[in-house]
Amino acid sequence: MKIQQEHVIESVANALQYISYYHSPDFILAMASAYEKETHNSAKNAIAQILINSKMAALGQRPMCQDTGIVNVFVEVGMNVSWDAELSLDEMINEGVRRAFTNTQNPLRASIVKDPLFARENTKDNTPAVIHSKVAKGDKVNFIVAAKGCGSENKAKFAILNPSASVADWVLKMVPTMGAGWCPPGLIGIGVGGTAEKAMLMAKESLLEPIDITEVAQKNNPTNVERLRLELLEKINSLGIGAQGLGGLTTVLDVKIKDYPTHAASQAVAIIPNCAATRHLHFSMDGSGVAALPEVDMDIYPDLEMDYSQYKKVNLNTLTRNQMHDWNIGDTLLLTGTIITGRDAAHARLKQMLDAGEGLPKGVDFDNKFIYYVGPVDAVGDEVIGPAGPTTATRMDRYTDMMLENTNILGMIGKAERGEQTVKSIKKHQASYLIAVGGAAYLISKSIKKAKKLAFAEMGMEAIYEFEVENMPVTVAVDNKGDNIHGIFQELQLKYN
Repeated sequence: MKIQQEHVIESVANALQYISYYHSPDFILAMASAYEKETHNSAKNAIAQILINSKMAALGQRPMCQDTGIVNVFVEVGMNVSWDAELSLDEMINEGVRRAFTNTQNPLRASIVKDPLFARENTKDNTPAVIHSKVAKGDKVNFIVAAKGCGSENKAKFAILNPSASVADWVLKMVPTMGAGWCPPGLIGIGVGGTAEKAMLMAKESLLEPIDITEVAQKNNPTNVERLRLELLEKINSLGIGAQGLGGLTTVLDVKIKDYPTHAASQAVAIIPNCAATRHLHFSMDGSGVAALPEVDMDIYPDLEMDYSQYKKVNLNTLTRNQMHDWNIGDTLLLTGTIITGRDAAHARLKQMLDAGEGLPKGVDFDNKFIYYVGPVDAVGDEVIGPAGPTTATRMDRYTDMMLENTNILGMIGKAERGEQTVKSIKKHQASYLIAVGGAAYLISKSIKKAKKLAFAEMGMEAIYEFEVENMPVTVAVDNKGDNIHGIFQELQLKYN
């Protein structure tokens, strides 16, 4: 039988829709186990939010994370396959991406920009995908369709070590430098050997394998690679980074390793983490039609609900700097009131306007408000806004002084740690930095009761919005006394350097 062009397109589109709102069962079970074992309150709360968000996304069939990712496709074409197609395989895959991301019932966030060096204009449909293909024996086409958020992708590490150097030591040195922007708990993928590009590719491919570390731990005679996986799992989790960098027992759910023969003088090593929105689907096509997708067993989800009794309620519309003196790192808050959004491109535009003496855009007033680092998914139906989880705040460090000195903001909301100089600036201006849980985008969106674009609408998800929120859950990460909940990263980096 021939592989039909339309079947490939539809299968890729269906897979991308599926993984936008369904976690794989192995991930849910591993997270549920991590939740049961966790003894650190902040970390346990973060894991609970991720699990609750996952179930909500599955039921609502809306993205579990606002960063619906750069599409990665691994395709293996059987040598005996024949085609009924006018498009190339890459063109078919990209048409599937286009259909998935512009689906009117569940539009996914278009994050891909062309011309990466200069204009960085959004392609509007998240094409093109990053495609890896090879020819193999057989009469089928095997696909792995994945969507990789850049909170984790941006934390990739690479080195060429001396052949006698310890891979384990290098990994343990690198993990603290990754901070919390990759949204742990997740997976660490490691590629060793080959050449530079082969090591990176193996690290990425390893993340697409099932979570099986529990089974490996029960083996009587694990392989050397399996022993290294177990060693790294224990040592990484012993660092005390934990969920969202808040401390606790589980930073990684599994450590995956792929290796390949290499030159006698070389040891190429790569690390790529996968976040709490790990998304990939495997399927085969034999010419019989559109690929069937796995059925979902909702019973695998633990029975969890948000416990708001531990949170302090905060009225943002009447909040003062003096009231923030009572906040301490680790405090959990429920925010109600007005917040203004803005992320990378918006900050860059604001800087241009302020440097030119133009002031802020018309209608944008940050005075006595918090800025939320977010690029939401578009709303559908009766939604106020689509999934709207935090982006990595560290990227905005370069603009923090500018915002604190020119806009009179009270503070910022994002995810992950802030740099040392940014923490000093927050303290100097008596501001605060709050974190929302990365990987809880759909849950967070339900606390947003009104949304209005204020400026830069042409920039899509980078536009500035005004949100009216009710009981939005956050944790104090840097208080206005300069205490920093993510200080663990500086301590670990000093230790391993």
